[in-house]
Amino acid sequence: MKSKIYFIFIISYLLFSSCLGQRRNFIPVADLSVFDNQKKIEISNIIETKDRASAESMPEWLLSFAEGGNKAVEQLNAYRDKYVFVGVNEGTNFIILNKWTENFTAAQDFAILAAIRIEERMIAGASLYPDDEYGLFFETLVKIAYGTEYPDAVKEETYWFKNGTDPETFNFFIMITIDRNTMQSIIRGMMAQAQAITSTSGLGPQGYRPQNLRPRGSQAASVNRIRQTFFEGF
Repeated sequence: MKSKIYFIFIISYLLFSSCLGQRRNFIPVADLSVFDNQKKIEISNIIETKDRASAESMPEWLLSFAEGGNKAVEQLNAYRDKYVFVGVNEGTNFIILNKWTENFTAAQDFAILAAIRIEERMIAGASLYPDDEYGLFFETLVKIAYGTEYPDAVKEETYWFKNGTDPETFNFFIMITIDRNTMQSIIRGMMAQAQAITSTSGLGPQGYRPQNLRPRGSQAASVNRIRQTFFEGF
């Protein structure tokens, strides 16, 4: 599903990333599940929290996240004008996980959270594999998203709890927010950039033959549609 260019970019990015994590299913060599906020957050067996209190006293944003992910947090009054991105990490070594939350910065690490959510929205809007649905627009947009700076993103809060499983496991969370209008403006700019890139023709491998990068037919229609409706499901 992913082309070689996208794999190479992700691998290169992660070699220089400060973030820790575990394996994401669709990238066999990369550690990205630290940003996988789609998995179920289990809070029924908590034996300790950051506040040394019970699960019921955890922050409202985390309880909402456990129930419905980022979008559930965005329904809270405090975040209705923002997009919320929660990074998740878990393991048995408290010191390493705590260092992860301390070292995580919005300036350096938020791009991964943003790019994954953008990619997921593109996939959700496709009836085919995204490379077939959108042509090179998909790969180009995601690559741009990973390399974009988001200066208005804010690291709001961190939290952790311990589950009484065998072995006992720590779950760490970082909540990043960004103004909704600002994020939409950034993404529209990225889409315009991706469409400009894929609306040109370049040379194929080693310059031997021309390669048309422009989405055509149904791909062009899919690109236009997702550009018009992207934020309806984002």
